[in-house]
Amino acid sequence: MTDLDATRRAREVLTPSALNARARDLLEGAFPLVWVEGELSNVSRPASGHLYFTLKDAAAQVRAAMFKPRSTYLRFRPAEGMHVLVRARVSLYEPRGDYQLIVEHMEEAGEGALRRAFEALKARLAAEGLFDAARKRALPRFARRIGVITSPSGAAVRDVLSVIRRRFPLVEVDVLPVPVQGKEAPPAIAAMLRRAGASGRYDVLLLTRGGGSLEDLWAFNDEDVARAIRACPVPVVSAVGHEIDYTIADFVADLRAPTPSAAAELLVPDRAALAHQLAQRRDRLALLMRRRLEALAQGLDRRLARLGTQRPQARLALGRERLAALLARLRHAERDAVDARAAALARLHARLGLQHPQARLRAHAAQLQALRQRLQTAIARGLERRARYLAELARTLHAISPLATLERGYAILFDAQGRVLRSVAAADVGDALRARLADGELHLAVRAKG
Repeated sequence: MTDLDATRRAREVLTPSALNARARDLLEGAFPLVWVEGELSNVSRPASGHLYFTLKDAAAQVRAAMFKPRSTYLRFRPAEGMHVLVRARVSLYEPRGDYQLIVEHMEEAGEGALRRAFEALKARLAAEGLFDAARKRALPRFARRIGVITSPSGAAVRDVLSVIRRRFPLVEVDVLPVPVQGKEAPPAIAAMLRRAGASGRYDVLLLTRGGGSLEDLWAFNDEDVARAIRACPVPVVSAVGHEIDYTIADFVADLRAPTPSAAAELLVPDRAALAHQLAQRRDRLALLMRRRLEALAQGLDRRLARLGTQRPQARLALGRERLAALLARLRHAERDAVDARAAALARLHARLGLQHPQARLRAHAAQLQALRQRLQTAIARGLERRARYLAELARTLHAISPLATLERGYAILFDAQGRVLRSVAAADVGDALRARLADGELHLAVRAKG
């Protein structure tokens, strides 16, 4: 074994790909998401939609990649020499062994400081509870007077007024002019919020302006403006910028609308829908009134009918009718009672006739005669049946009787004691015997035995 083989056995030997994979895992595990600011160079966007570039400063550079779909969400087009701020994770491109940044978010560096200030103020106000949903107030359903805090020359106020005139021209709208951009805008907006809220004139306030960059909208990320919104005694609606723009005012306000036009639609009802709803309710009210009148008319008819029955003439006529009906019922009841009693009397008379002594004697005599006849018939039948039975027994007895045998010339011998002799040995010489023949008896004496 060579020294090289021994060294390989004592130490782990890695291939370049395994080494790069381990280095990538170490880099990605050791560094959290980082913010990096620098200048773009070597910007490339192939057909795949991914974005590849180099981020550099005066002393160093690092390769970076921003993959699709994150690269398609950018609100600007990255170009050579542009100063940007990126949020990325540190990784390693294994085929070349170069470390690189995998970018998840990119913005122009001019907005970077503002973005960080925005996030810091948002976190602080949220911790104080200025964004809590429980502190949000509901908008009035039908606002009579609306104060619009905005620039009087901007497109936002025109959109708001146009929508309100179209949807519900009955509401009063006051445009409360303030600058919406620049250093003088935040104190002017906060002061107008305080004055409008203290006036007691408005049911709701709308704070609005059109779209722009983060720097253009910065007046609505001011802490004094946020606290003025929260301290305002009437509900405040915020509609700043476009749908994708969010400001601190949006989070503090009682309601955030995506655009000025959408805010106007939320503040006032649609007159066509209201007219339709009113028409429906008018029809329903008319129907309910018609049904109520019909019910009242029916009740009045019933009461009139009852009142008509309560007149003296009507009551007397009704009494006469009831009296005639009662008399008819009484006569019918009397007739029914008489008929019922007559029927009961007939039944009792019939029962009494059945209980008379002569009738009972005649009945018993008839019954006795019937029983006598039945007895005579039964006796005659019994005698006849016994006579036939006796004749049958006589024939049977005659068939087996010894007398019939004697008639054929036979005789029966009896000793002096009347016992039948069945053997010669049963008699001795000199014994007196008696012979029974068919027509009488003979007395014999034994002379000899042979």
